[in-house]
Amino acid sequence: MVRERLRVKHYSLRTETAYVAWIKRYIVFHGRQHPSGLGKREVEAFLTHLATERNVAAATQGQALAAILFLYQEVLGQVLPWFDDVVRAKRPARLPTVLTVDEVRALIQAVADPELSLVIRLLYGTGMRLLEGLRLRVKDVDLARGELIVRDGKGGKDRVTMLPRSLTPLMRSRIADRLALHAQDLQDGRGTVWLPDALAVKYPAAASAPGWQYVFVAKGFSLDPRSHAVRRHHLDEKRVQRAVRDAARSAGILKPVSPHSLRHSFATHLLESGQDIRTVQELLGHKDVSTTMIYTHVLNRGGFAVTSPLDRLG
Repeated sequence: MVRERLRVKHYSLRTETAYVAWIKRYIVFHGRQHPSGLGKREVEAFLTHLATERNVAAATQGQALAAILFLYQEVLGQVLPWFDDVVRAKRPARLPTVLTVDEVRALIQAVADPELSLVIRLLYGTGMRLLEGLRLRVKDVDLARGELIVRDGKGGKDRVTMLPRSLTPLMRSRIADRLALHAQDLQDGRGTVWLPDALAVKYPAAASAPGWQYVFVAKGFSLDPRSHAVRRHHLDEKRVQRAVRDAARSAGILKPVSPHSLRHSFATHLLESGQDIRTVQELLGHKDVSTTMIYTHVLNRGGFAVTSPLDRLG
């Protein structure tokens, strides 16, 4: 019932997997009782268990709470006047990890694999999230205009970002190789790709059309966990994460670095170069400029661009 409702509401497969796991843990924690007979006291007991015994982060506890709320409201259809009174963990405000320009250069130079290097440069050069970059489709790369269309980003929004001029030849070559591989897949009786929502029903030929193919794909085929179709999925994000981590270690970067650090660095370096914050907000796809404002706290000019009195002593 939970899976069916999640799919009706068009939740992602990742969210579905996480919510189902949390709901199972919640029910097992309370001796496999049916959740309709549980209430505020039981929900708080489970959240307390996560915080005190499992030592989960506030964000993880929040995800568990969101899953339980979905269970009661969307699946069981219960009105929960007490849910707003449930004690929630406060997420700490943390500054993002930002690399310097020299550190980004050293990181990129330490990546030996050409395909992974292109992905990493694209993430830094566009500000895309990791999965936004890996889910990029051929039709959404406009080489002539130097633009990329990010489809179905966080919050289900589309946006436009720039394609770095230095990457245009590499992206042109990458797309040519991708289309050649797709043509070979079609000859082998495969070559379809996953399509969002009901597009596969509305446009049956789109799944095998060149423009809908992922730009960065896995070397082999895999089984779709929902439709059970055998397709070539996009590049595994774990490969990119591992490449970034290994490159940071090779480059001697001591900061905790992940692919998302490249997005933080993109925003910070744009602000350092004089770009206005509204433009950066649009490129990142932030709904509220206050989210983008966090990057003003990590600019390479010291705290709030203030000169320390010690530096005036000479």
